[in-house]
Amino acid sequence: MQISGNSVINTDVELPLLRRFPYPYQAMLAICSDLDETPDWRTYWEIMRFLNTTETTSMGPGVGLEVGNSIYFDMPSGQFAYWNTDDAGRAMVRALIHSGHIDCLHSYGDLATKREHAGKALDELARYDCRLKVWVDHGTVATNFGADIMQGHGDEPGHEAYHADLTCGYGIRYVWRGRVTSVIGQDARRSLRGLFNVRHPLTSLRTVSKEWAKGARARRGDIKYAMHGPNRLMRDTHLRDGRPVCEFIRCNPHWGGVSCGDRPDGLPQVLTKRFLDDLVERQGTCILYTHLGKIRRREGPLEAPARQALRLLANYQEAGKILVTTTQRMLKYCRMMREITTTIDDENVVHVRVGTGKDISFDRVTEMVLGGLTIYVLRPDRVRVRIDDRPVSSLCQNGPDKSGRCSVSLAWPVLDFPYQ
Repeated sequence: MQISGNSVINTDVELPLLRRFPYPYQAMLAICSDLDETPDWRTYWEIMRFLNTTETTSMGPGVGLEVGNSIYFDMPSGQFAYWNTDDAGRAMVRALIHSGHIDCLHSYGDLATKREHAGKALDELARYDCRLKVWVDHGTVATNFGADIMQGHGDEPGHEAYHADLTCGYGIRYVWRGRVTSVIGQDARRSLRGLFNVRHPLTSLRTVSKEWAKGARARRGDIKYAMHGPNRLMRDTHLRDGRPVCEFIRCNPHWGGVSCGDRPDGLPQVLTKRFLDDLVERQGTCILYTHLGKIRRREGPLEAPARQALRLLANYQEAGKILVTTTQRMLKYCRMMREITTTIDDENVVHVRVGTGKDISFDRVTEMVLGGLTIYVLRPDRVRVRIDDRPVSSLCQNGPDKSGRCSVSLAWPVLDFPYQ
């Protein structure tokens, strides 16, 4: 029987079969930080330690979340970048890419203006087997992919900055081309509720009006705002040279608009209880737009209000409400949920079709691609799962969630933070 339609009882399995998020979470959030203006690799490392571990840092105990970061290569002196730093800094970057904690290529940098710059950077990444899947445009640099907002030429054949064939050939699959929304929770019904702020009525009303206008223009067929209308986290599209990519949108729910509060001193106004509660209520996804390297001091770079906001987010994860992960992992998970097919046979065997192929390790695909997959069942102890006709033995049996339904799931693997 193919999975479709409303809730139906079939022996020990209840439909709809797939739980939207890994058990027990009700929403997902990724902090997608552009590294702009990060002064040096030690500051970058200390921020990452605070975010991803519970170790003692210059800012106190870390919050123990799972937060990624970005990297670029050719930048002016005084800004941390791969070619700007020393050997220790480059080793740190490679270690964080290998662990999954650097997951975004933030263009090739301000000074990368030609195809040769991209080729040199990609050769360096390939030399050390550093694989990134996510591209994030930066400013208005030449190597950007976005043609309108970001004024890029990276996917324009014939331009001296053209590199899309190299970059996509290297492995980039997900791209961000400047789209940011204020709407809280993507892959959910589009709502402007939660954006108005009674303490800042005029400015927040302007933000609400802008988001309403984006939706209206999307409904009229305006290509620039096409992603805002359906409020989807990502969409399949093509670069200007015809290469297929998956484009995603980021969110900044600050009452002042998408360009406000996008640095550490703005986190207390973004990661609020109201925002987090709205995200949970809407069961939405959110890739948060920010710049955690835009700090006011190097000693204890994340100041007390920002740390408090991040601890609040950690509390929501510990309570099983919001799963915090990296941008790449969220995108892969959401794409997996969109593309897999699921059927049930008469012997209570759930068949998941993902098309792993013979040349891919089944165990690795199960852990890294399907990790977190959660299936609603009536009797967790009586249901079996097969993925591409191969049995899964390591199933987690879960008690009732907020909906009152039990489930089985594949464990969500935790990234191991590297230590130097």
